[in-house]
Amino acid sequence: MPPITSDAVEPARNRTGRGATGREGRSRKLSTIARHGRLQRPSAVRTGLKIIASTLAVALVSGGIVAGIALWDVAASVKPGVALVDSQGEAVTDLPAIGAYPGGVNLLIVGSDSRAGQDPVFGDAEEETGNLNDVTMLVHISEDHSNATVVSFPRDMFVPIPSCPDPAGGSFDSMSRQKINTSLSYGGLACTALTVSQLTGLEIPFAAEVQFSGVMAMSTALGGVTVCVADPIEDEYTNTFLSAGEHTLEGYEALQFLRTRHGVGDGSDLSRISNQQVFLSAMMQQIKSAETLTNPGTLYSLAKAAAQNMQLSDSLTSLDTMIAIAMTLRDVDLSNIAFVQYPNAAVEGGVEPIDDAAAALFEALGNDQPIQLSGATGAGAVTNPTDPTAVDPAEGADAGGDPAATAPPADATDTSAGGAVVLPSTVTGQTADQRTCSRGRTLDDQ
Repeated sequence: MPPITSDAVEPARNRTGRGATGREGRSRKLSTIARHGRLQRPSAVRTGLKIIASTLAVALVSGGIVAGIALWDVAASVKPGVALVDSQGEAVTDLPAIGAYPGGVNLLIVGSDSRAGQDPVFGDAEEETGNLNDVTMLVHISEDHSNATVVSFPRDMFVPIPSCPDPAGGSFDSMSRQKINTSLSYGGLACTALTVSQLTGLEIPFAAEVQFSGVMAMSTALGGVTVCVADPIEDEYTNTFLSAGEHTLEGYEALQFLRTRHGVGDGSDLSRISNQQVFLSAMMQQIKSAETLTNPGTLYSLAKAAAQNMQLSDSLTSLDTMIAIAMTLRDVDLSNIAFVQYPNAAVEGGVEPIDDAAAALFEALGNDQPIQLSGATGAGAVTNPTDPTAVDPAEGADAGGDPAATAPPADATDTSAGGAVVLPSTVTGQTADQRTCSRGRTLDDQ
C-alpha cells in the first residue's frame, strides 16, 4: 500500500538548519487552515453487514465459520466514508457487485502527514498541525484488466487547485498555482481527488487516505518486504541506516525507509519517489507470489489492516467494491504494472509539470493503452545487476541521472513495442517485474 513520506518526524536536534526543500520550507500559514469534519455516513457499516449476511450464511453451510467471522471483523473495521464528486459536481455512487470490477479503475491513494491519532513517536499532534498529502498516487487499471499504472505526483509540484466542496456546506475557492500537497489541507480527500482529476483528465471515483500507522500495519501484515540496497543508506532524520545488500523491512523500519529522502539519491523528494518504487515493486512481487495469494491468513491481515487504518471514499466503504478492485489486479502480469513519476522540471521553490510528456502519459491511460518507459529509473534507484529482465536505460540517460538532459523524447505515438505506447524519456520509473536497488547516500555526501 501507499507509503508516507513527510520529513517532519525528525529528531528535535535536527529540525532546524537542514534541508531547505523539506518540511522546514513550508509556509506556516498551512498550520492555521481550519480542519473540516468528514461527512458521516451511518449506512457504511450497515451496507457491509448486508453483504456479510449472505456471505456468513454460505460460510456456515459450507463449514467455513472462521471465514464468516473474519468478514464480519473486517466490515466492522471500515470507517465512515468521504463523499467524492466527479468533474460535473455529481456524487460518485456507482458500486459494482462482488467479482472483478466491470471496466477500468482509477483509484487515488493519498498519504497524509497528520499526527492526529498517531503514536507520539511521530510528534505532538497539537504542535504538528499540518495535514498535507505528501504522497499522492493514482492507480489506473485498464478496462480489460490487462495492465495497470501507478503514477506518483511530486509533493512540491505546482498545479492549479479547482473549487472543492466544503464538507460543512458550500465550496472552497479555486487557486491557480499551489503545491499539490496543500490540497488535502485545503479541502480534504475530495479536493485532492478533484485536483488530480483536473490535472490528468481522468475521472476518479475511488480514493483512500492513509497515515503513518497504516503503512506500518500493512507492511507487518505482509511479514515484511525484502528490498535491495545498492549503496549504504544513512539518514539521521528518519534514523534509517542500512548497509548495502538485502533487508527485510516491516512496521516502523518499513515506514522510515519509505520516508527517507536525505539517505537516497540526491536527497530530493524526487529521489524518494524512485526509492519508494523500489519498495513497491518488491512488494508487488511478493504479493503476486503463490505464497501470498494462497495464504488466507495473510490476505485477511492485509484487508483488516487497510480497513482499520485508511480513510476511504464512500465508493470504497463496501466490501464488494474492495474485493472487486482487488480482483482486477489478480491476473495482471508484473511486467504490465508500471510505476511512474509524473514528468516534471525544476523551478524556483519546487517543480512544475512537463506538459507534453504528461499529455502523452495520460492520453495513453485515458485510451487504456499499455505503456512502455524509455527513461531511467530515477535518481533514488538503480537496476539490480542480478535481474535477468534488466535492460539498458534510454540512450544518453544513466539510471540515476536526468534523462531529459541528453536523451531526446520518444515519439509518444510510437506503438512499435508490441502495441505499447513508448513514453518520452522524461517519464521515469520502472515495471513491477524489474528488480531494482535503492541508491543509498551516506552522511558524508549530505
